[in-house]
Formats: sequence, structure tokens, C-alpha cells
Amino acid sequence: MPDIHPTAIVAPDAVVGDSVSIGPYTIVGPGVHIGAGCRIESGVRIFPGTRLGPGNIICHGAMLGTEPQDLSFTPERGRPLIIGANNHFKEGVNISRGVKTEEGTRLGDGNYLMGNFHAGHDCVIGNNNILGHGSVLAGHVTVGNNVFISGLAAVHQFCRIGDRAMIAGCAKIVKDIPPFATGDGNPARLVGLNNVGMRRAGIEAETRREIKQAYHVLFHSGLNTGQALERLAMAPQPAEVQTIIAFFETSKRGVTDHR
Repeated sequence: MPDIHPTAIVAPDAVVGDSVSIGPYTIVGPGVHIGAGCRIESGVRIFPGTRLGPGNIICHGAMLGTEPQDLSFTPERGRPLIIGANNHFKEGVNISRGVKTEEGTRLGDGNYLMGNFHAGHDCVIGNNNILGHGSVLAGHVTVGNNVFISGLAAVHQFCRIGDRAMIAGCAKIVKDIPPFATGDGNPARLVGLNNVGMRRAGIEAETRREIKQAYHVLFHSGLNTGQALERLAMAPQPAEVQTIIAFFETSKRGVTDHR
């Protein structure tokens, strides 16, 4: 059975799973689904259309499924916020529901969202990311897996952040940040590889060298991007380099330049 504080307001049609705790002065809106074992602290607001998987932790003052900050938004155009399992939302996190895509805003599993983080409408965030204090994602941003976004960084709408990338504090991201790379600056430039993150992930030294060589071809060979991708595709590549190739091939905003 859920443990709901007497001052909390839970809509009659909200679905609350087993072993869920809901703290004082929290408001759970109509049609919300909360998976088993979630812990929701005080003063949280969960808006209609939000679905939470099991084991999430939501700290004081977080707001999930807020109306999009989009001037064209009307309630009938609202799309859901879908959240996976075992995420940790720290104080003041604010995530908008969707408005422009049928799938809405989506968040995977195992993410750690620090205080006052914001994700705009229709963002897609993968798994096991760390999203720093006060960092901001505009609408339609895509974040891969195992990404580290440092505090106060801001990501322009429609940008993509590749797997195991790192964004430095206060960075301004206006183009895509490719996998395994580090972005810093205003506007951001690629300043190297996320070597610490790769080592912590257990990526072997030989694979890290092949990733470094791939970026050398892309940025320092004198070839344009298309030619560099063709050269990389001529030889067998590890999965990590194939991920880099696919990222460049599918970029719409363009990939951030190397400094």
C-alpha cells in the first residue's frame, strides 16, 4: 500500500503503485501513473499526463510534466512526460511535458538530475546521465547515455549530446556534441576527449586510441567531413567508432567545431 501524507492532494484517477511514499503538500494531478517504490518528498507537483516507472526519487519542490514554455501551447495539444525507472530528481528540478511530438518528453533509467535542472518540451534523455545543477536543455534536445552535463550549462533547442560526452560548466551548446568528446566555452568548442569518463567506463586503452584516431581523421586530416567519414568507413572499426560515424552522418544542426 502507498503511504500518502494527509496534506498531499492526489487526484482520484491517479494510479499509485505499491510501496510509494508521497510527502506533505505534494500535488499529483489527474491521469498520473506512479510506479512501485517511488519516493516523492514534500512540495512536489506532478502534472497530468506524467508516467513514472518504479523506484524513482523526487525531492522537495520538483515539478514534473509542467506546461511547455512554448507560446503556441494549448492544453489540448499537450503530450506526455514518460519517465523510466530509478531516476533521482533533486530539489527544484523542472521538466516540461511534450507538445510537438506524439511521444512527448522522455527520460530513461538511472539518471541523476541535480537541483534546478530544467528540460524543455519534447526532450529525449537516455540512461545513466548526470545533469548538473542549474543546467538547462531547450526543447527537442536529445541526450544519449552516460553523459555528464556540468552546472549552469545551456543547450540550444534541437541539439544532440552523444553517448559518454561531457559538457563543462557554464558552456553554451549551439551544435551537436559528438560521443566521447568534451565541449566547453561560449559558444562551445570541442576541447578534447572525455578520457576520464571512458576510463571509468572500462573502455580499453586500444579502443580509446582508435577513438582518438577517428577524431584525428575528422578534424586534423585536411579532409572535409564527408571525405573523413568515407575514409573511416573503409576499414573495420570498433563499435565505439561506428557510433561516432553514425552520429556525424545523422547530425542536422552540425557538429561542434574543434578548437
